[in-house]
Amino acid sequence: MKLTGRGVLITGGNRIGAAVAIDLARAGADVAVVYNRSRDQAEATAADVRAAGRRATVLQGDLSNADDCRRVVDDAASGFGRLDVLVNMASLYERKDYDALTEQDWDRALAVDLKAVHLCAQAAVPHLRRQSGGRIVNFTDWVAASGRPRYTGYLPYYVAKMGVIGLTQILALELAADGILVNAVAPGPILAPPGTSDEEIAAVEKATPLGRWGGPEEIARAVRFLVETDFVTGEVVRVDGGRHVR
Repeated sequence: MKLTGRGVLITGGNRIGAAVAIDLARAGADVAVVYNRSRDQAEATAADVRAAGRRATVLQGDLSNADDCRRVVDDAASGFGRLDVLVNMASLYERKDYDALTEQDWDRALAVDLKAVHLCAQAAVPHLRRQSGGRIVNFTDWVAASGRPRYTGYLPYYVAKMGVIGLTQILALELAADGILVNAVAPGPILAPPGTSDEEIAAVEKATPLGRWGGPEEIARAVRFLVETDFVTGEVVRVDGGRHVR
């Protein structure tokens, strides 16, 4: 798929999402960014998209809410007059001890990290069909893609990201006849979360075969590949510096 003139919707425009948005804009796409609370960051991303010479839209939505999932997809398609690519990046990554987990913790994590992926994809499919095909890129996690849990305290997150892998595979099968390719990206050590200590950063580098954090541009390259390819579907691309092999 050539990106010139295409309409792209990205759920989650912070940090890594901003890099993806800007990269796709530089390749010729118009980009809509969804935010929940971080409007200033979403507006900054939109400004960078416009600086690349493309149209940008900022949409507010709580993706734990089914109506919001459908609304932001329809608004993006309406604003650009088309929708060709959906990038499901919105996610909750919160640590909580197992004994302290509540039903609300479970429901909230799965609503954003899994159910919203399904609902946004379902809302996007009619728009993609109108363009005789399209691309859906979901986001899972390198730990989930490794096939086994490695850290305690992230139970709902891990379950949701495992679900995203299964969802990606079945959507690829369901939508292949429509020319809609569905893949997933599984990031590893890309950006250190706020508050990460120097010791923790060094420990991650030591555990990563390539010996460093990847940086958001590595995710942007992976997303671009999965959007531009015409013959890869149902895949999970691990962008983790080799963490899964150690």
